Amino acid sequence: MSLITHPNARELTKSVRATVLVFKDPRSQELLARIERLAPSEANTLIIGETGTGKELVARHIHNLSRRGREPFVAVNCGAFAETLVESELFGHEKGAFTGATTHKAGWFEAANGGTLFLDEIGDLPLNMQVKLLRVLQEREVVRLGSRTPIPINVRLVAATNVNLADAVVAGHFREDLFYRLHVATIRLPPLRERPGDILPLAEFFLEEHCQRLGYNRASLSLEAERKMLEHSWPGNIRELENAIHHALLVCRNQRVQPADLHLVDMRSSGIRQDEANHAPPAISGPVDLESALNALFEQNIPDLYEHIEETIFRAAYRYCHGNQLQTGRLLNISRNIVRARLEKIGELGKPALLDGQ
Repeated sequence: MSLITHPNARELTKSVRATVLVFKDPRSQELLARIERLAPSEANTLIIGETGTGKELVARHIHNLSRRGREPFVAVNCGAFAETLVESELFGHEKGAFTGATTHKAGWFEAANGGTLFLDEIGDLPLNMQVKLLRVLQEREVVRLGSRTPIPINVRLVAATNVNLADAVVAGHFREDLFYRLHVATIRLPPLRERPGDILPLAEFFLEEHCQRLGYNRASLSLEAERKMLEHSWPGNIRELENAIHHALLVCRNQRVQPADLHLVDMRSSGIRQDEANHAPPAISGPVDLESALNALFEQNIPDLYEHIEETIFRAAYRYCHGNQLQTGRLLNISRNIVRARLEKIGELGKPALLDGQ
């Protein structure tokens, strides 16, 4: 069994990213073989997979196996920057290029020179930046914001996405020419539910790691807990599994993890969590009828009804997206800043139940 871990795993305790990959399931072993075949090349690589499947870990492994392995590996989340700052972050800027630019600054492409630049959530890159990224990939040079002087760069690009870029191209959200430029070497990272042979090895790894970190005696999984883990669909993938093990260690008795200790909830099928039942709209059998649900609320004469409904929508969407603010904003078609402000207002941020973070 092969194992890949993130070098800063413990700093990611509130991240939705996976911190370890194991390759025991036959499908995972095929994936590892493909990674090892593609890694030595200089081809741009596109990694496709759901949140929490380990896309950054795969990108790091590609880098480490390539001839660039001793050079910088720079990871950038394209959805983490305001649209007005993306160009400066990627390509750098000169002093005075814009208000607040008091010094010159190298961009992420320059920082990764000689090594690998990992652009996560490439589908979130604005269209105007996609044009400039394509030019950089073609010309192998960057021009800092506020400058006219090109700077040669030698960077291998590895991009990742959890959306179907081909669909985004059809919808006009992603440039077709950039898509084909990135699509030279593609790695499809299957979700955890499609590689069940990795579930228990991952669980054992997290049991060992968290017992050591918490100072606990070595715990073990009961057969019933193992069965429940194998039956679960893991919509949050590896990160959800790690959170489940962490929670189980905090509440289990006699160093033996039972099914209830895992606190597994499949939000894809159950919707709002049970602990929100007293505050959620009434359950409806059969197809969802939003107007009927609202009418039922109207009859209850709830104070501040609009605030109640809005709060429920944000809370349910945030948890449906497993604590990912970016995905919540995409689901509701609003900006991440609005999501964060609203979640802070309703006290949803920082809850221990949402260990998979922001």
